[in-house]
Amino acid sequence: MEDSLLKHIFLTSMFAAAIALPAFAADYTIMAPAAPGGGWDQTARSLQQVMQKEGISGNVQVMNVPGAGGTIGLAQFTGQNNGNPNALIVGGYVMVGAILTNKSPVSLKDVTPIARLTGEYEAIVVPTSSDIKTMADLVAKLKADPGSVSWGGGSAGGTDHIAVGLIAKAVGVDPTKINYVAFSGGGEALAAILGGQVTAGISGYGEFESQVKSGQLRLLAVSGDERIEGTDAPTLKEAGVDVSLQNWRMVAAAPGLSAEQTAAVTADFDKLSKSASWQEMLKTKGWADTYLAGDAFKAQLDKDVSATETILKDIGLVQ
Repeated sequence: MEDSLLKHIFLTSMFAAAIALPAFAADYTIMAPAAPGGGWDQTARSLQQVMQKEGISGNVQVMNVPGAGGTIGLAQFTGQNNGNPNALIVGGYVMVGAILTNKSPVSLKDVTPIARLTGEYEAIVVPTSSDIKTMADLVAKLKADPGSVSWGGGSAGGTDHIAVGLIAKAVGVDPTKINYVAFSGGGEALAAILGGQVTAGISGYGEFESQVKSGQLRLLAVSGDERIEGTDAPTLKEAGVDVSLQNWRMVAAAPGLSAEQTAAVTADFDKLSKSASWQEMLKTKGWADTYLAGDAFKAQLDKDVSATETILKDIGLVQ
């Protein structure tokens, strides 16, 4: 009888302790399909930090699988995680172009899109010593002789290259005639721009911010629908170029999830997006909050993939 009573007390106390413990939704593993230190890696590690701090997940691991604009990691992720609700991958607009230009056997149709997290607009700059004072000056040169205007930016087929193709198309210049110089890293591109080795530079504003503020670079325009706070440069649309483009970052889950599993992961990111810790992280990193989840994000993603395929064909990078 005593043993039975003790057993009952023990089980009751164990049950009470279990209830008292915080209930974590999942232990997540987030793949950053790039080398440590870059934008996707920073996004993954920021998610890791906030999810653990906010109690969304008890344990979040980050793994890096770099190469080919994220497509190597994407192939590994989809191949190894079918039906796994605890596996996540970060990516972004650059991956959309990389999938097309690398003829990747897997695409974003092979994952479960969860949410767009952040966005950054493109910035067009020239050295302050340049005779190009405005976006109109740059467009005039481009129209007069497209090949004489060299654009320094990131990888071929990436957001920077796409933006230049869209600008050319918007002002009536054949996109196949643009003279785009691809650099593997932001440092190399910046050195070429500052050194006058290219006519203009194009990248996310964050890449140029300190040089713009120090007076080394002149900001001609930005690709967003609104001006960047603290600058007086117009948007491309204000400058008469009908282009709006955002380099976004997203999180996706594995293929083969049930509707319930997808909803649970989405709920975790809805909670993250509203948290004070995430809002503080966005401020610290200088990332714009462009959170979009569920069917709205899937619809936007389909539009972005279609538009990217069109412009990459126009540029001649995709057949």
